[in-house]
Amino acid sequence: MTDRTGPVADADEFARRTEPLRRELLAHCYRMLGSADEAEDLVQETYLRAWRSYGGFEGRSSLRVWLYRIATNACLTALDHRGRRALPSSLGAPSADVETRPEAAAPGVAWVQPMPDALVAPRSADPATIVTSRESLRLALIAGLQYLPPRQRAVLLLREVLAFPASEVAAMLGTSTPAVKSTLQRARARLHEVAPRPELVVEPTDPRALSLLEKYVAGFQNADTEALEQALRTDAAIEMVGTRTWFSGRKTCLDYLARVIGPPGNWRMIPTSANGQPAAAAYYRAADGSHHAFGLGVLTTTGTGISHIHVFGGGPDLLATFGLPGHLRSRTGT
Repeated sequence: MTDRTGPVADADEFARRTEPLRRELLAHCYRMLGSADEAEDLVQETYLRAWRSYGGFEGRSSLRVWLYRIATNACLTALDHRGRRALPSSLGAPSADVETRPEAAAPGVAWVQPMPDALVAPRSADPATIVTSRESLRLALIAGLQYLPPRQRAVLLLREVLAFPASEVAAMLGTSTPAVKSTLQRARARLHEVAPRPELVVEPTDPRALSLLEKYVAGFQNADTEALEQALRTDAAIEMVGTRTWFSGRKTCLDYLARVIGPPGNWRMIPTSANGQPAAAAYYRAADGSHHAFGLGVLTTTGTGISHIHVFGGGPDLLATFGLPGHLRSRTGT
């Protein structure tokens, strides 16, 4: 028999104890950074740092607290001298001209990215845990968090999303409990100033949300603008993430959608979910009849209709993070 001691045994023990926390650490890093790609990198860095110092972990705090301390400080380092990530609506007024090409943003603008639910959804059967996780990942909140200075962002997330005691947060960040409480007050006030009033969002598994997603998909695949009109609220907005262009109001949104949808069959859609919200992966028909990955539409669904559509380009690279193919064969098999 092989002696199960030394580095191999330590590696097995480390993996057994830390891997169950990977999904929630990824969600935390994403909330901090607004980028799914960077969050993945920072979680990898967190595990590397943790493994290197695992031999000196003496259990003065729980393993979960220890890993969150490493992850949060790694995120704070990454955010040094870095501007916030944006959505188009934070860069200017909506456009009323649906005929012009989307306006390019200034060089250097970084964008909020979508996060696949499959990567961060808690492995829990508790409905309250699932709802809380979805609420803390919605695009409106992620965009609002970008306005907070990094340490305010960290304190708000550690205290209000993850419910760590103020004393533990202070230890994680190398500060005092009173400083944590003061920082939390400032973070709450700032978020209240910049974040939109929370909407009564319908959960993505709710029949109303599923019906709205179905109408959205039908609108694109069948060039059915009536279905889209039924789905959109009068104050609906569409944001073309990656550009400065966004549209506000159902009429303007419908005019824009009618222009880009084209004839029936131009688009195919695969329902999915991102940021605790319904989403649809979009594929555009090529000359050979196959459909090639365009990107993702993330819907904000409410009891009165779709209030927001965030459109992310990204093509096959983006859809690969959702476990989806880069193209779809034509329905005739050609």
